[in-house]
Amino acid sequence: MGEAKFRAHQVFNWMYNYGSVDFEEMKNISKPLRTKLQEQFDLLTLTFVAAETSASGTKKLIFKTGDGRVIESVIIPDAKRNTLCISTQVGCPLDCKFCATGLMGYKRNLTTGEIFDQFLLAQQHSEREITNIVYMGMGEPLLNYQSTVNSLKIFAESLTKGISLKKITVSTAGIAPKIRELADSGLKAKLALSLHSCFESTRSMIMPINEKYSLKENLEAVSYFAKKTKTRITFEYIMLKNVNDRDEDISALLKLVKKIPSKINVIPFNSLQHMHPKGFSAALVPTEQHRFDEFVQILRDRNATVMVRDTQGDDIAAACGQLAVKFK
Repeated sequence: MGEAKFRAHQVFNWMYNYGSVDFEEMKNISKPLRTKLQEQFDLLTLTFVAAETSASGTKKLIFKTGDGRVIESVIIPDAKRNTLCISTQVGCPLDCKFCATGLMGYKRNLTTGEIFDQFLLAQQHSEREITNIVYMGMGEPLLNYQSTVNSLKIFAESLTKGISLKKITVSTAGIAPKIRELADSGLKAKLALSLHSCFESTRSMIMPINEKYSLKENLEAVSYFAKKTKTRITFEYIMLKNVNDRDEDISALLKLVKKIPSKINVIPFNSLQHMHPKGFSAALVPTEQHRFDEFVQILRDRNATVMVRDTQGDDIAAACGQLAVKFK
C-alpha cells in the first residue's frame, strides 16, 4: 500500500494483541489510512451464530463463514486448562469410519483468518481464558497445510496474546510428507497422530487414508518430527470393540512407544447415531468398560505413558469424533 512498515506492526498489534475487529479503534493510525483499510479489508471472517453448553461444561460454538458455510469449535474446560478445539476445513474428505465429520462430506478449506478467528471469537464466549489449542475439529489440518501453518505463525508471534506454540497441538490422520514439512518449518507446535491401530490392514479399514500414506510411512515421519522438534508425539487411540482392543494390539502399542518418544491418548468411542451411519461405521461399538480399563492398565504396567480422554460433550454431539453441522 506504500505505507511505512511500522504501520503493519501497529495493525498487527491491534488485531492480535488487543483483539480489535474495527479499524476505527486503531487510534495511533491516521484517519485517512484507517478509512483506506476499512475500504479494502475485513477484520473478521466468521460470524458467531450460536453456542450450546453440555452438562460437563463443554461448549460447542457454531460459526458461519462469509460464503454461508457453517463450522464448529469446542471449548473443553478442566481443572488445569481451558482447551479450544478448532476446525481447519468445512467438513472432511477422509471418511474415517469412527468420525461424524467425515460422514458430512467435504466442502472446502478454511482460510488462515477463519482458523484464527475461531480462537478470537471463542475467547469472547468463554468464561475462562483459553490456555491450550488443539487442531482436532472438523477437517484434516495437513490437507490445508498453508493456512494451518500461517495460523501457527500468527500464534508464534510474540505480540499475539495468550497462547504459545508449546500449548498448541496439531492432530493429523497421517499425511506423511506434510508431517515432515511441518517438522522442517521451525514451528514447534506439538503433533498428534490419529493412530487407532498398529496394523496396516486394520488401520486401512478404519481410516481409508492409510491406503495412500501407509502406517509405516507415517511412523517414519512422526519419528522424524520427534527428533527434529525435540517433542513427544501423541498417539490417539479410539477404542473399538473387537477391532483394536485385543491383546495383540496392546503388544504392538508397547513396541511402538519404545521406538518413538510418545504418549498414548486412549479415547472412548462416541456414538455416531446422530448422523445415521451405514456400513462399517454403523457396526462400530465402544469397547466395554472393563476391557477398556484393563487395556489401559496393562499398558501402564508396562511403563507406557497413557492418558485417558474422558468423554465430554456427547450430550450435545461435541465429543471427540462427533462434530458435524446440523445447524441450518
